[in-house]
Amino acid sequence: MVAQGTSWLEFLQPRWRPRLRLLCFPYAGGSAAAYREWQKALPDSIEVWPIQLPGRGKRLSENPYTQVAHLVDELGEDILRNMPGPFAVFGYSMGALIAFELARRAQENGTRGPIHLFVAARRAPHLPSNHRSTYDLPDFELIAELEKMRGTPPQLLEDPEAMRLFLPAIRADFELVQTYSFKAGRTLGCPITALGGVRDSSGDYRQIEPWKAQTTARFAVRMFPGDHFFINTCQQALVSVVAQELNQHLGTT
Repeated sequence: MVAQGTSWLEFLQPRWRPRLRLLCFPYAGGSAAAYREWQKALPDSIEVWPIQLPGRGKRLSENPYTQVAHLVDELGEDILRNMPGPFAVFGYSMGALIAFELARRAQENGTRGPIHLFVAARRAPHLPSNHRSTYDLPDFELIAELEKMRGTPPQLLEDPEAMRLFLPAIRADFELVQTYSFKAGRTLGCPITALGGVRDSSGDYRQIEPWKAQTTARFAVRMFPGDHFFINTCQQALVSVVAQELNQHLGTT
C-alpha cells in the first residue's frame, strides 16, 4: 500500500475503507492545495489524493520535472504499482496531460488502469499546439505572461522573493507542457469526461471535444462558465460533476 506519508500526497484526508481513490493533478504553477477542499464535497467512499509535484509545497526544495514521460515513470513506480484498490484520475490543464499519460502507462504495462479519467481545461493531446514557447523567456517576460493569464495572484507576481521561490517550478511546468509531444498508442478503455470553460480560448468546446478519440468507452463533455481557471470560480459545480460520474461506478446516487 502507498504510505500516507509519501511525498506525493499532501493535504490527504484519509477515509475509512474508501471504495476508490481520486488522484488529482494541478495546473502549471499550481499545487496539491488546489484540491484541499475537495474531500469535504465528496462522499467518504471516495478518498481524494491531491498529488504534490516536486518544486512546490513541502517539496519546494526538490527539482521539478520538465518532461511528462519522466514524471509518469516515477508516478508509475511509486503510485500505480502500489495502488490499494480502484482509482480514478482528475487532471487540470497541465495536470490533464499527466493524468492522460499516467492512464496510458497503466494500460500499456498491464497494470490496473483508472476506472475514469477526467481532463479539464486542456485541448485534446493529439491536436497540434497553437501556442508559442514561453518557458525559456527571461524572468521579467515570463512574469508578464503569467500576469496575462490571470491565474496567479497579483500580490505574488509583485513579490520578488516569492517569485524567486516559485518561478523555477512554473518555468519547469511550462516546459513540460510546451515540449510535450503526443505519440499514438492504444486507445484507453476507461470512460473520459472532458471539462472546459466557455470563455477559455485555449480549451473551448472545439478543442476539448476531440478527447473522445482517446477512449473506446463512454465519453462526455461538460462546459462551465468562466475562463481557463474555472476551477476557482466553479469549484462546487465541477466537484458535483466528478461526484456524479464516480457514483455511477460505485452504484450509488
